[in-house]
Amino acid sequence: MYETILVPTDGSDQADAALDHAVSLARENDATIHLLYVADTNRDSVTTVGGRVVDALEAEGERVTSETRERLDSDVEIVDTVETGDPVETILDYGEMVGADLIVMGTHGRSGLDRYLLGSTTERIVRLSSIPVLTVREESE
Repeated sequence: MYETILVPTDGSDQADAALDHAVSLARENDATIHLLYVADTNRDSVTTVGGRVVDALEAEGERVTSETRERLDSDVEIVDTVETGDPVETILDYGEMVGADLIVMGTHGRSGLDRYLLGSTTERIVRLSSIPVLTVREESE
């Protein structure tokens, strides 16, 4: 049913919960997981400071994807990628580019207010994606 599953991550517990579900689905379907970290270069601080901040954001993405891979120690094929740009646009474009059959993501990420609301990135992906989206809540919620 699924061959390519896209899992956007920000390193949060929510993203980890989504990845755990994606790994189960990938095992059942012999699918490949694309783990995507998007360094958000749309923030004001990025445009005012320039390249060093982008480099730091990309380094954070490399750290997050590397730690996630180590945590998984999975028999599922995982391709990890760090991209820069607007998270929503980048996730949607990347999903189309790799031919994702499913996007699996947490209901919200790291920010404070989003702890109580469906994350704005997730909500926009659900509304705009032509690819089916599975949202996952962390079990402790």
